[in-house]
Amino acid sequence: MAGHSQFKNIMHRKGKQDAQRAKIFSKLAREITVAAKAGLPDPDANSRLRLAIQNARAENLPKDNIERAIKKAAGGDAESYDNVRYEGYGPGGVAVIVEALTDNRARTAPVVRSLFAKYGGNMGESGSVSFMFVRVGEIVYPLGKITADQMLEAAIEAGADDAASEEQHVVTCAFESIGEVSSALSARFGDAESVKVVWKPNVTAPLADQDKAESLMKLVDALDEDDDVQVVFTNADIPDAILEKLNG
Repeated sequence: MAGHSQFKNIMHRKGKQDAQRAKIFSKLAREITVAAKAGLPDPDANSRLRLAIQNARAENLPKDNIERAIKKAAGGDAESYDNVRYEGYGPGGVAVIVEALTDNRARTAPVVRSLFAKYGGNMGESGSVSFMFVRVGEIVYPLGKITADQMLEAAIEAGADDAASEEQHVVTCAFESIGEVSSALSARFGDAESVKVVWKPNVTAPLADQDKAESLMKLVDALDEDDDVQVVFTNADIPDAILEKLNG
């Protein structure tokens, strides 16, 4: 149950899903602008921009939005954003990592801290929980026409550490080599469904209390709705039975 993606669309009604999609588009565009501003506005010469565009396309961000985000950076009128990481504990002692892109740390930090407190957690100092995670590259492909053996062989040849194939192919590599590995896999299989740097837990925190599990989901949901927050990771291990009740 660890990781932001597993909370996606939990406890959202249809109206909120539409609003959430708009927020996702906004965050994807912000990452494209920041990536373009940090390097060249050419994805062929800027690996971070290339990955940002690839992930935006996977979420169906319109082409016009992508081009507008790049032009904003190239025009020199884009805001200056800082990459900021916040760490803390959620309900049940679950470790939580929040990654944000903000143009005002004095605005973002108090908001994140207040959300931790509101949902029964507490924000800690930098490094307070990240030692329980390892930062890795994660490249995802749909099962489709690629077999597990083909993906594992290609991943190893590309320099990845591992490839797991269950509901989808998930290739894991050192985050420093994510550009090289993703390029090699793309040359063989086409563009991935997503290419991201993630915080993978070394140890999970069992959370069998339904009330605490629900509070954790509300915390992650609230953090994810903040405009400055890009992604949230946890090391929660929630039993399937509880997840089914909460989703029902």
